[in-house]
Amino acid sequence: MSAPKPLLELTELGVSIWLDDLDRNRLETGGLADLVANRCVRGVTTNPSIFEKAISSGAAAYAADLATLTASGADTDTAIRRLTTDDVRAACDVLREVYDSSDHVDGRVSIEVDPRLADDTETTIAQALELWATVDRPNALIKIPATRAGLPAITAAIAAGVSVNVTLIFAVERYLEVVGAYEEGLRQAAGNGHDLATIHSVASFFVSRVDVAIDARLDAMGTDEAAALRGRAAIANARLAWAAHRESLSSPSWQALAAQGAHPQRPLWASTGVKDPAYDDTRYVVDLAVDGCVNTMPEPTLDAVADHGTVRGDTVTGTADASAVVWQQLEALGISEAAVCAELEAEGVQKFIDAWEQLRATVATAMGAA
Repeated sequence: MSAPKPLLELTELGVSIWLDDLDRNRLETGGLADLVANRCVRGVTTNPSIFEKAISSGAAAYAADLATLTASGADTDTAIRRLTTDDVRAACDVLREVYDSSDHVDGRVSIEVDPRLADDTETTIAQALELWATVDRPNALIKIPATRAGLPAITAAIAAGVSVNVTLIFAVERYLEVVGAYEEGLRQAAGNGHDLATIHSVASFFVSRVDVAIDARLDAMGTDEAAALRGRAAIANARLAWAAHRESLSSPSWQALAAQGAHPQRPLWASTGVKDPAYDDTRYVVDLAVDGCVNTMPEPTLDAVADHGTVRGDTVTGTADASAVVWQQLEALGISEAAVCAELEAEGVQKFIDAWEQLRATVATAMGAA
């Protein structure tokens, strides 16, 4: 079977297509392998809400493990770690060929530290190292949020030779701090004797949530000027992040690391499922297509792009000035990028905590019935 033309075009352009989903049924039925073979999927991302959905909707696939864990006296958190790391390890094995054939750039599978640790640097570091050792696959990525407390944890994990997916990035200013944390981690890693060529990272910029937050503010204004800016903030924000990424690669600090074999930290577009049905359901993919990015999509978005996505080549390079104008216009209406992004970060952490607690409740109930 040949992959759909839009997915092939994105891949040929240099966009790495990752799936924002994982469950044991995909692993056991060969569904994930099929997406890799026939849908150009080159990586997988997970989060607490994905695992909660996987275990609550696919209870039969987890029943045997849950029974064994219950019989052994495992507590809920231990069971969650066992189930999720087993799934991520298996997904890493499915994607191992992609990992090897891409010179270790793609074929990556992400697993997140406990979101309740978002404000706890030291425990985040400890858990990141624990997850890395437990999954025990070179193509894993450990997800650490780009909170204030997360930044030094990112540095410490990289310094220990752990590959990291930095998640929950909204503001370009915070992204620049993430770049700094990554570079400092690489410098420390070199000092610790690690081969920098073995360390990889992506920086996950959340897209659709920005439009949801900004559009609500614009709609409340009820003016033509506000209406004209609906749906423009998220793509402009991501394009400005890309411009910042490209500029960072020309800095002396990065050039020194690159000379030691370091890999660029690729921007990853996350939260690419369109929330407003008035918008084209492929916009956060085709309008953010550029060589060297990652786009992680929930399966409905992947299917939409495959079915009717119109790939127009590079839609990001050279857009920084126009994107800056969008934000200037929003600021002129009283919409603060800093305030919106801070709100989205706090909401994002809380959403993941809520999903984690729901996951704990789901697993506890299943263990009680085992």
